[in-house]
Amino acid sequence: MSSTAPAAPSGAAARPAQDALVVGFDLDMTLIDSRPGIQAVYELLSAETGVAIDGALAVTRLGPPVEQELAHWAPAERIAALADRYRELYVEHGVAGCAPLPGAREALAAVRALGGRTLVVTGKHTPNARLCLDAAGLDDLVDEVFGNVFAEQKSVVLRAEGAGVYVGDHRGDMIAARGADAFGVGVATGPYSAEELRAEGADAVLPDLTGFPAWLSAHRAAAPR
Repeated sequence: MSSTAPAAPSGAAARPAQDALVVGFDLDMTLIDSRPGIQAVYELLSAETGVAIDGALAVTRLGPPVEQELAHWAPAERIAALADRYRELYVEHGVAGCAPLPGAREALAAVRALGGRTLVVTGKHTPNARLCLDAAGLDDLVDEVFGNVFAEQKSVVLRAEGAGVYVGDHRGDMIAARGADAFGVGVATGPYSAEELRAEGADAVLPDLTGFPAWLSAHRAAAPR
């Protein structure tokens, strides 16, 4: 895995080929189930700071950066400090609580098998995203990680990297795909049902990632060359 922020292309050699396969994936509840660790960290943060946070509720709406969740629980002037402390606690108490979702490894491997590049584009803090991928045994199949982005911010990364497909479980992921002119694949493993993901503009919806390799092969076969 390499760096975290999209670099500006420097001439034609830096631009992906038109027919290159580049697939972006969201992280939480798309590739990994991170709910146990996140809930534990919110509960620790609440106990440490005195801010009432319902960790069980918070993990039902994963996707946006932690600052957006903390805005439900704390005044604006406290959010930056709480977010920093959350990320510190996450390293020790959150990473161990994540595991790959069904089909995650096979989905990443399917992109590689077709000669493609895999990106993780996530609202999670970049160093913690890398730790989670390592803990879940997926890091060897991810080419680059871009963290601390959500919805339209993800679109910027996806467009800069030439991604033609973006896979996610959240409405913000479908916004990201549309903004990047990428094919949006929704997976109903997070807070949104298949019907809700379609309503949010998903071009295709899968129950989980187990069907992604077959979908990707069919998608590539049907794509104009």
